[in-house]
Amino acid sequence: MLRVGLTGGLGSGKSTAAQRFAELGAVVFSADEIGRAMMQPGEPVYAAIVAHFGPAVVKADGADGSPCGTLDRAALARIAFGGAEKDAGRLEELNAIVHPAVIARQAELIEEAAARDADAVAIVESALIFETKYAGVGGCQRRFDRLIFVKASEELKIARFIARAAGRKTLSEEARRALEAEARRRIARQSETERNAVNCDYVLTNDGSIEQLQAQVDALWPVLKDDAMQPARLIRTSFGSSLGLD
Repeated sequence: MLRVGLTGGLGSGKSTAAQRFAELGAVVFSADEIGRAMMQPGEPVYAAIVAHFGPAVVKADGADGSPCGTLDRAALARIAFGGAEKDAGRLEELNAIVHPAVIARQAELIEEAAARDADAVAIVESALIFETKYAGVGGCQRRFDRLIFVKASEELKIARFIARAAGRKTLSEEARRALEAEARRRIARQSETERNAVNCDYVLTNDGSIEQLQAQVDALWPVLKDDAMQPARLIRTSFGSSLGLD
């Protein structure tokens, strides 16, 4: 079993890379999807968020409009990513609730994958592999045998964020400027991820087409598969021996 952390900033294309790894045979887990599942009504993480941030982060979609509906993710994002300095600490408050539970669930899923296939490559796609301080002693080095970083230019990341947010809608200039400002705020808060690219084993560059990114994933896949079949003592030798695949 090889445990791989796949990371990169907002709009870098890590989800596209993760999808390609899954097509090639990797067992892929999305930290975002795990987190969303834990934020559903009835889950302990959901209850903790509502208790901490109040009913304003809950949609009135319960049977009687009471705070038992789904989380209002837009309202929660405004609180967590608020641009005003006074709101800067709210993201960490949210992380303190969500991250420990998500990391614990990731470990459980990896153990389950290893039980099914001892030679599997298990990949966790997460934007916050480096930023989180809830990974315990040893941090990401304890959690993962290999780290992959997906990078892209800032302007491309912003453009992708705006396109994803807009969907099929035509944005007004005001709405576009607001999304650009939001993207820049989020990118600024992911600065530690960008700095830690040098500490990853492999770097994928996503400044071109989807096909070009997929080709880099295809080239890396047999390397990961070979590593997965090595004795456990040989898996992690060092961090930072980065191999660019651009």
